[in-house]
Amino acid sequence: MPNNETRFPCRKADSVSVDAFYLPTERGQRFCVLHPAEGTRRGAVLYVHPFGDEMNKSRRMAALQARAFARSGWDVLQIDLYGCGDSCGEFRDATWETWIGDVRTAWEWMERRTQAPVWLWGLRTGCLLAVAAVRARAAPAQLLFWQPVLSGQRYLQQFLRTRLAGEAIEGQARRDTAALREALARDGVLEVSGYALSADLAQGMNTAWLEMPPRGSEVRWIEVLPHAGQPLSEAAQRQAALWNGDGCRTSTTTTVGPPFWQTQEISECPALIASTISSMPQ
Repeated sequence: MPNNETRFPCRKADSVSVDAFYLPTERGQRFCVLHPAEGTRRGAVLYVHPFGDEMNKSRRMAALQARAFARSGWDVLQIDLYGCGDSCGEFRDATWETWIGDVRTAWEWMERRTQAPVWLWGLRTGCLLAVAAVRARAAPAQLLFWQPVLSGQRYLQQFLRTRLAGEAIEGQARRDTAALREALARDGVLEVSGYALSADLAQGMNTAWLEMPPRGSEVRWIEVLPHAGQPLSEAAQRQAALWNGDGCRTSTTTTVGPPFWQTQEISECPALIASTISSMPQ
């Protein structure tokens, strides 16, 4: 693995310095953006982005939150996973295990840089990857969840349905997700919403679920709801309660705003940013 990171000149964003560079891995380079903490450093955070178009829809919110973290004294690293964004590789060649490896590489890099524990901040399927990286290390960790996906299998099912919806609009013969899975297994790749989904990536996602982090871990779980007074979903409440009962300290919070990871237009949720900052250790 190369030892030198390819770096770009620092630039300013909303008065906060950012440092863009390529992080070397065993499978090429990953594009990263580092937001250094302002003032006294409180800690470090690694952002793990969601899947497919949810990553693109969320870039604005992820950048706003990273800058808010930096202004509050947190180092923040954003990484584009293999085949995503400005990182090397093609999406069709990505695997779930490669993405977990990317998270672990970036996590270790941040630990070496800061000499401090790093919070893994996941959004949607990024929470599944963050938990997988933590469980691979088999040691207590700190996790921040934004709208976590509980089941990779269910998420994949919903993703495949977008292909069926497109086929219906075009007047093609009606199929179901089982037929799409058969085509994926046969051909090795399936085009879905502009993404070349590989059978290997689908298999990894299909078996992923939000498993409990190692005992002694700490989790901040935040969900965005459309209306005030709505409770966390029953499934999320059950999971958080089980984790707390089994030695993983899990706090849940809800806030009101749009589902920015899936809105047609790029949207923001200021209340989520404020809630996230206030939920972190002071």
